[in-house]
Amino acid sequence: MKFLDEAKIYLQSGAGGPGCVSFHREKFVEMGGPNGGDGGKGGDIIFECVKDLNTLIDFRYTQHFKAERGHHGQGRDRTGAGGKDVVVRVPVGTQVLDEDKETVLADFTVAGERVVFMRGGDGGFGNAHFKSSTNQAPRKFTPGWPGEERAVWLRLKLIADAGLVGLPNAGKSTFLAATTAAKPKIADYPFTTLHPNLGVVRSADNTEFVLADIPGLIEGAHEGHGLGTRFLGHVERTAVLLHIIDVTQDDVVGAYKTIRAELEAYGGGLADKAEIIALNKCEAMGPEMSADQAKQLQAVVGDQKIYQISAVSGEGVRDVLFALSAAIRAYRKEEEERETGYKPEVYAGPNADGQ
Repeated sequence: MKFLDEAKIYLQSGAGGPGCVSFHREKFVEMGGPNGGDGGKGGDIIFECVKDLNTLIDFRYTQHFKAERGHHGQGRDRTGAGGKDVVVRVPVGTQVLDEDKETVLADFTVAGERVVFMRGGDGGFGNAHFKSSTNQAPRKFTPGWPGEERAVWLRLKLIADAGLVGLPNAGKSTFLAATTAAKPKIADYPFTTLHPNLGVVRSADNTEFVLADIPGLIEGAHEGHGLGTRFLGHVERTAVLLHIIDVTQDDVVGAYKTIRAELEAYGGGLADKAEIIALNKCEAMGPEMSADQAKQLQAVVGDQKIYQISAVSGEGVRDVLFALSAAIRAYRKEEEERETGYKPEVYAGPNADGQ
């Protein structure tokens, strides 16, 4: 299945049906009076979030969604049938944006969410609605209200717990393949990964989390260089970022600073997320030279731990997975406390009175 994370679609809710002009005509019934019914309501445009989709590829082939208009009112005070609703099914993590591609109109993060995005027009009144003591034979009716019409952008942001960032060819896809059942394309040239990949990690502490790999970044990505920052949105919702650096390159400090600068330039809170740093491909450098590279990087990151790993041989990968799992648990706990407003009391020891 081809991956597509952005699509423009056109929506139109149904117009209301017009009312009816009708009079009661029946043998032996004098002055039957008006009995024209109202028109039916137009169909709604409804967005539904489903869990069995993971791409917007369907919207490449179907861009126009138009709900049915309401049916005409009929005689004998019969109201017209309502138009059928149109349900637009989108994957979890989809945002609905206005045409400016900045204003968020809806954000779907939980499977099963349903939102009436555009309401159909109300039906018009039949002549029975206008009868009164002074107007006993009205011939007036109203047309139905028009529906809404607009174009919107759909943007998919993958729902993952941890995200992989780094320069091209740093070994992110190799790490994903080594720790999950995902099978990303792996080759010895930059920009092998052209679209995001997801994998489920089952760590040794019996926890599971979703890991997202995005195409590599280069200097100036926020200005559109390379593949740009289009795919950084897929790690906006993650709890932690795993920053993978190729230990075999000459300037590991420069590589680290390049990615950090791009994260800050992109915004979206990426620069403030918890970060785990890993020097990859240590099997190619040996322990001593890898330690020298880590020492240079340590002078820049301060007390933050730097993991020396090899995604190929598996060296150090287990420790990184434990660190990712711990960071995700801490993030989920903070989110739960923020939603519920509950914060567990912490016993700080006896007070001055010994109590």
